[in-house]
Amino acid sequence: QVQLVESGGGLVQPGDSLRLSCAASGRTFSSLDMGWFRQAPGKEREFVVGVTRSGATPHYADSVKGRFTISRDNAKNTVYLQMNSLKPEDTAVYYCAAAGLIRPWVGLGSPNKYDYWGQGTQVTVSS
Repeated sequence: QVQLVESGGGLVQPGDSLRLSCAASGRTFSSLDMGWFRQAPGKEREFVVGVTRSGATPHYADSVKGRFTISRDNAKNTVYLQMNSLKPEDTAVYYCAAAGLIRPWVGLGSPNKYDYWGQGTQVTVSS
């Protein structure tokens, strides 16, 4: 069983930056594909970014490409989401997700890939 704990959310103004963290425990972190999803009020959960266990080129949603950056520190069992140039439409609960099974036929952008989910952290972008 993998436990995921997100942190770093908060209230920021448009154009500001924020860094989310997701600490994983319960399994060797380097054996997990990791992803971030978000869910705004009244909307479905949507993919933000994912990175494979090898740390190969991450896959970003078009809406965040060029503004958000995912990174992972296997020594700290933590994945980060650096969010720059935040917009009001980025307001959502952000969820960290982990995939333990090796299923390369399921893309990083599919929520079905992930076996474990965190509780989420609220990000609000408002002036």
